[in-house]
Amino acid sequence: MIELLSQPWPWYLAGPLIGLMVPTLLLLDNRAFGISTSYQHVCAALIPGRSSYFAYDWKKTGRWNLGLALGTLVGGFVASVLLANPDPIAISSSTRADLAALGLSDFSGMVPGEIFSWSGLQSVPGLLMMIGGGFLVGFGARYAGGCTSGHAIFGLASAQLPSLIAVAGFFVGGLVATHLLLPLIF
Repeated sequence: MIELLSQPWPWYLAGPLIGLMVPTLLLLDNRAFGISTSYQHVCAALIPGRSSYFAYDWKKTGRWNLGLALGTLVGGFVASVLLANPDPIAISSSTRADLAALGLSDFSGMVPGEIFSWSGLQSVPGLLMMIGGGFLVGFGARYAGGCTSGHAIFGLASAQLPSLIAVAGFFVGGLVATHLLLPLIF
């Protein structure tokens, strides 16, 4: 069983399991799937009343969402530490060549070590990617009314036009970042 769990799952197993989240949440009290709302609930719990945006009963609306976020963190820890796959991450040769052209060469982990590490924070590109990118992702998720998982999994499955627009924006933003911003930063 450990052998099965420590290997990457094929798309035809993982995809339907993720897709089953939508009807499950709809059957369980008409809840929407997404992770970015949990940050709002944490702020509402820690700094209640400081802003009208956080002035609501987070226990009533967000307890299950915080459980989902905690489960995601625990699951990520179990998958990366306890069930770690020792094989190197499979990256296509064209992606390796493109990243090498930007000056990135450490492909030993899930992400390039030159950027996503404590020492990477000491460089301007690393600081821009980690701090600037984190702020933009958080702000964008709240401004768009949800994150990529909420819009792409739940919103599209429930045929919501704003989610279709948001997902199209995510793809366009990813292409702009990949082809225009990364070469400028590096």
